[in-house]
Formats: sequence, structure tokens, C-alpha cells
Amino acid sequence: MQTLNSTVPFKSQNSMPRLNLLEETRFEKLPVSVFPDQHIASVSVAKRIADLIRDKQNKGQQAVLGLATGATPVGVYAELVRMHREEGLSFRNVITFNLDEYYPMQPDAAQSYVTFMNENLFDHIDIEKANVHVPDGTLPKEEIHAYCLNYERQIEEVGGLDLQILGIGRTGHIGFNEPGSAPNSGTRLVTLDDLTRRDAARDFGGKENVPTKAITMGIGTIFKAREIILMAWSQKKAPIIKKAVEGEMSSEVPATYLQLSNSVEFVLDDDAASELTRFNTPWLVKDCVWDEQLTKKAVIWLSEKLGKPILKLTDEDYNTHGMAQLATEFGPAYNINIDIFNKIQHTITGWPGGKPNADDTQRPERAEPAQKRVIIFSPHPDDDVISMGGTFIRLVDQGHDVHVAYQTSGNTAVWDDDVLRYMEFAIDFNKSIGSDTSRLRQIYDDMRGFIEEKQPNQVDTQEILNVKGFIRKSEAYAGARYAGLEDENIHFMALPFYETGKRKKNSVTDKDIELTMDLLQRVKPQQVFAAGDFADPHGTHIVCFKIVVEALQRLRQTEEWANDCWLWMYRGAWHEFETHEIEMAVPLSPQEVIRKREAIFKHQSQKDRPVFPGDDAREFWVRAEERNRETAENYHKLGLADYEAMEAFVRYNF
Repeated sequence: MQTLNSTVPFKSQNSMPRLNLLEETRFEKLPVSVFPDQHIASVSVAKRIADLIRDKQNKGQQAVLGLATGATPVGVYAELVRMHREEGLSFRNVITFNLDEYYPMQPDAAQSYVTFMNENLFDHIDIEKANVHVPDGTLPKEEIHAYCLNYERQIEEVGGLDLQILGIGRTGHIGFNEPGSAPNSGTRLVTLDDLTRRDAARDFGGKENVPTKAITMGIGTIFKAREIILMAWSQKKAPIIKKAVEGEMSSEVPATYLQLSNSVEFVLDDDAASELTRFNTPWLVKDCVWDEQLTKKAVIWLSEKLGKPILKLTDEDYNTHGMAQLATEFGPAYNINIDIFNKIQHTITGWPGGKPNADDTQRPERAEPAQKRVIIFSPHPDDDVISMGGTFIRLVDQGHDVHVAYQTSGNTAVWDDDVLRYMEFAIDFNKSIGSDTSRLRQIYDDMRGFIEEKQPNQVDTQEILNVKGFIRKSEAYAGARYAGLEDENIHFMALPFYETGKRKKNSVTDKDIELTMDLLQRVKPQQVFAAGDFADPHGTHIVCFKIVVEALQRLRQTEEWANDCWLWMYRGAWHEFETHEIEMAVPLSPQEVIRKREAIFKHQSQKDRPVFPGDDAREFWVRAEERNRETAENYHKLGLADYEAMEAFVRYNF
């Protein structure tokens, strides 16, 4: 799996010849700093804020900060709090103005930005409360215009913003300046884009509960700051970052207006920067070290760009599309084409557990042992069949000792109506066999009363959570049994980090890792599958994946079998691997596609309309089939066989 090379911040690349740097970043229309991960980036930004505060303190001046909310700046605020507690950083001379607030919004609401700022920063530092400004979401609408003018006036009266922190929405909004915003806009009431509201839906218990409007600083207000830092983390933000950094200025992507500023810097982690030209297609901007993975990526890119099978690419194609260096060093082109074609061909296997008594030197998996012990880790109770149901069924059919481990109960993702329906069934069933139903009826009445009065994102009672967990557990049993497993090979882990009943989960502890280690030690698998689908909007997949990796890392220090255990990552529920990343592609026949669909159908509570569908309006089984078909079509366009569908995997490198 290819990972981006970590780079030092843009302003610190003094060792790089200036000419080379300019050539490498020539598509970028503003300064960009890229860090290995968001934690390192957040610490760097926090240090710059602290340096500004201390510099102002030494001069007897106030530091005026424009602050943002959302997941992006949380790490920055956590580091500032740490510096206050451990290094004595004082905020007595700091004045803050927040970018925005939902409207209408009570300041004590869980979703308000007043609550967010208090929980993540203000309640933990020594800032004067009179120096904190967050737009007021409680005003009568007729007072908002005057209030917004006064908000601007307050900023000007303290000398303007020294530093403005920004995130970026997937619409390209900064603050809540949605597509269509003018570059000279001021603080005002705005209507939120539908995508912005969908992104906030989980915080509000559904999009229908997200306010349609917000008060936001304007782009013109932001531009007046003496320094602007826009931060972005994760692959999810990569497409909009590319547009903002390399695209033409347009009101359709308000962040592109930052290209006009001489005082702006984008601070990104590797994932958010991954679609920038210098990382995604580096051969277009610089000479490259052509290792196997980069060569594979470039040849596939060229084939897709020209719509030609790999074996039909020519030296001229290479030379006219930035790949002359590759053709010169390793050509002629046809030799490169054959090599890459063969490597892609070798990723295809109908034997995901390895083919017995076969030469495995060119196969993704080992031939021996012929029958492997396998654990499929499923973050939610349906990820196994949605993302790798065909491979799951084939592993069982081919005689491997397959286990499935459901890492969480998924008990927050069931409709309340389903709870009442299942309780009604339980009451009727007990009545039919002559059992006393008075206690069940009382619990049912309490549940119904609670649900009728339930507020958005209110935590369910324990009885309701239990029923939701039972629903998903019964569906997981049905799906795994359909795939061919016996009950003793079906494991429900209920990892403690998840079992809060809340949208916000607990931090991972040793208990989560120890439970995973215990299962691994009992099975001693030669092969493990885990969800590497980090586009999951809930964040559960990446948390569960890290738990599996940490458990295996610890076991590898003491257990010999663990060093022979291969970990394969799967995707499909939310995203799919790029063709050049795939290391094992398992083709599915039309009949196997139908069997996979039937396994997914066992998860009835997630069918038709799941509680948390994310951006993709398609049902999970439709997403899975269309993504699997698209993977097969991508292989076919490269000149390989035309399969009905393919499930894709990447091996994790410890």
C-alpha cells in the first residue's frame, strides 16, 4: 500500500533548492504545509498561536484570535490547554472571535458552538469571559443585521484579527460561507448547504434536526486578518483541498478566494494533501524515484487517462504525459507495460485463503497451510457481508476455519420504531405460550413513553439500547450462518469504547485491546481481515482497525504464530481502494454476487434506510454491488478479463 512521503512544513524547506520546490508546487496557488499526521500538525499550529500570544504579552498588547469549531481544530485546542497547564501559557491578554454559530441555537445546547468552545478550550484556560465572542444564535431575526454590524465593529475596535484559524467544509465553505458567497461579504445570516447539513446530521440526531441557517463571519471579514491558517485532515477532505489549492477561483468553492491573500497558509496532514498534484501524480511536476508501486500507479493512471489497455500504451504516450523519465530509465514502454500488466494479473485470485498444492510465488496469499484459521473483524454487525461477503462465503466453501468477530454492538444505529415492533412481538409470543407478560408490557409502555418525548441525540434508556443490540445481534447471526458458519465461530465482542449509547464514544483503553488479544490467542489465525475503510463517517472503522493492529503488534512480541499471521484490509461500505493499491482481487461470479446480496439482506434493520446512511443515498447492498462491479470494470479497462464483480484487499505491512 502506498503512503505519502512526509514533508516538513512549507516554510521550513530551506534545504530544498528553491527552483525544485517551485517546480514541485507549481500547480499550487497558495502556500501549503504538509505533516505526517493531524496530531503533529495540530501541535505545530498550537505552537504558532502560543508564540503569538507570548510575543504580544512581552509587548504589553492583546492577541486577537479568530477561532473555528468542528473536529479539525480539536487537537489544536487540546495542545493549547496542555501548554496552559504544563507550561504556564496564559490567555489573560487574549481576545477571541468565533467564526460562526447555528441559527437558531441556544448557547447551552449540546450542538452549540458556545458549548463546543467551552468544552474544548475556554473552560480549561484563564481567558477573561468578557474577551470571548461567539455569534448569538438566540436573537430575534429582525435584530441580526444590526448585531452582525456590531460584531464587525467589535473586531475593528480591538485592532482586527491577528490570526484567523479556519477549517474547510466539503462544499468548500470557510466559516459558513457556502457556495455563492461573495469575496467581500461581511458577518451575516446565511442559509446552509444541504451537504453541510448532512455532514452535521449525526450531531443533531438526523438532518431534519440540523438548523437551516447560521450566523457567520464573511469572507471579507476573514481576509482582514493579518494571518490566516486553514487546517484540514483526512482523505475525506482531499478532493475539496485540491480544488481550493489548485483550482480556479470561483464562488462555487469559496475557499478558492484565499488564493488572493498574501497571508494565508494551508496546514494539511498527508491524507488531506493526497490529491494534490505533487503527491498524487508527482511525475507531472518532478523527476521521481521509480519504485515498483509508483510505476504501477503511473501506468494505470496513463491507461485510464487515455482509455487504452495497458499493453497498448506507447513510448509516445509516456513522453507526452510526463512519464518520459520512466520510459528512458526502464523502457521501452512495452517492457514496462508487460511487467505492470503481469503484476496486476497476479493480484487476481479465486483462492483468497491461498490455493493448495500450487506455486504461490505469484499469488497474493500463501498456499500453506492449505486450510487456514481465519478471523474476519467486522466493526459493525454488517460490515463483514457488505464489504467482503463474497470472499467470506468463498473462504468457508473452500474449507477454511473461518471465524467472524463483531467488534461493536451497533446499538445506536437502529430505528426506535423497530424497538417497539420487536417488543410487541415478544409480548405476543409470551402471551401465546401462556407466560406472564405484565413485566414486558410495563417495559414496553416505558419505552414508548420515552420515545414519544425523546429529543434529538438523547441517549436511549438501557432497555432500549439492549433491544437495539439484540436486533443487530440476531441479524449478524443470520448473516454469518447464511455464509456457512457454525454458531461457535461467531463472536460478539461489544468492545467497551463503543458501548456508551452516545454519538461520542469513549477513548480506547487496554480493555479493548486485551479482549481482541484474547480472541486472537484462542483462534491463532494465519489470516485476519479488518475494515480499512476509513471514510466511515462515524469513525468507528479506524478505531476498530487500530485496536486490531495494536493487539497483533503486542502478540507479535511474544507469540510465534502472530508473526506468521497476515492482516488484510477490506473496504466497500463507504469507499473502495484505488486500482493501483489493490494487492488481492477476488472475482465473484453472478451467482456469488446474489449470495452476497442475500447475506446483506439478513441485516433488515439496515436495509431500505439505515439510521446513519452517510452521503451515499444508495442502500448498502446496492453500494456494495456497484463498487464491486466498478472494480471489475476498472481491471477490464486495463486489458484484463471481464469479471462480474471483484472484492479488493490490501495487505497491512507491520
